Amino acid sequence: MIASRGCAGHSPFREAPVDRAELLQGVRKLVVKIGTAALSSPDGGLDEAKVARLAEQIHLLRRRGLLVAVVSSGAIGAGMNALGIRRRPAHLPELQACAAVGQGRLTAVYDQCFRRHGYHAAQILLTRDDFNDRSRYLNASNTIHAILDYGAVPIVNENDTISVEEIGFGENDRLAALVANLVSADMLILLTVVDGLYENPDAPAEARRAIRLVPKVTDEIRGLADGSSSRGGRGGMASKIEAARVATDAGALALIANALQPRVLERIFDGEELGTLFLPAKGRRLTRRKSWIRFGSRPKGTLVVDPGARGALVQAGKSLLPSGIVRVEGEFDAGGLVAVCDENGAEFARGLANYGAEDMRKIIGLKTAAIRALFGDHAYDEAIHRDHLVLSE
Repeated sequence: MIASRGCAGHSPFREAPVDRAELLQGVRKLVVKIGTAALSSPDGGLDEAKVARLAEQIHLLRRRGLLVAVVSSGAIGAGMNALGIRRRPAHLPELQACAAVGQGRLTAVYDQCFRRHGYHAAQILLTRDDFNDRSRYLNASNTIHAILDYGAVPIVNENDTISVEEIGFGENDRLAALVANLVSADMLILLTVVDGLYENPDAPAEARRAIRLVPKVTDEIRGLADGSSSRGGRGGMASKIEAARVATDAGALALIANALQPRVLERIFDGEELGTLFLPAKGRRLTRRKSWIRFGSRPKGTLVVDPGARGALVQAGKSLLPSGIVRVEGEFDAGGLVAVCDENGAEFARGLANYGAEDMRKIIGLKTAAIRALFGDHAYDEAIHRDHLVLSE
């Protein structure tokens, strides 16, 4: 665990080192997220030389036997540059127009750079709805795996031309974490233009110290985010920490590193201590189904439960029974995704409900015999079966 802040001169973020080379030997499937600033020229356009260097490094990782999918920012910036727009538009249609122009340019440059090494770039554009809907989620996963099987490189981006909230994910760090879960990746690498997470982010640049190892994302770690974002980008360190948490909670490694470091990807897999490495949650490797329940979709309602039910779920690994439910919030159908909260409103699990909201309200607090008297042969003993429930903690 990360220690509490100590006396002056002693860093609370110094951890016992790990053998990175040995740890990364188990990585076979990798998602690399490349931020806008890591791809941009000083004028905000696409820097083809930077793309070429990253493509070459990915090629060398593939020669080591790794399957690599790329989540790339930069479409809006590339479109702005092509259209001669210097300031990021404030209105959604203008942003979407820039994305429409820039996305083709971005994919063409990737394809050109990868073809030098014998690969094609395959464009995949996703929206939040592709993760919310189970069948679309599986289809996206199967498509990415088929692209990898064909030897091409998936280039994933948010479909900015049609996304309407935040533009969609708000930034590609979160998208990258969801894609890592989507394809059951062993590792997520977030490439930016800083050397990782700093233990003293407010210090002058020359005095900052990067944290090399984070065993677990805690409130103290979240507190180190400086809230800034790179020029042209939408994410900051806070979004990268959250992305690392999503990936590690599902059992993958995560790393924040500086894309401008020479041969950064090769050196990472040579075992050099570059960037900030986040360790996977112990004993946590979610199936693709449970990963979708935990991270992929948004709950359509909430079940508020009593302390006894919370203990049965968290400590005893039981299913959620109707007798432990005290309140049903929202509207959802049978099979819908719901959050499970304690009476203080803190979410601690998510799962697929056996009953729709209307029927769930009828069985609040009831025992099995009473439920069967109501629904007969169509009754379920559990409000959420353990096989369809994932803890958040």
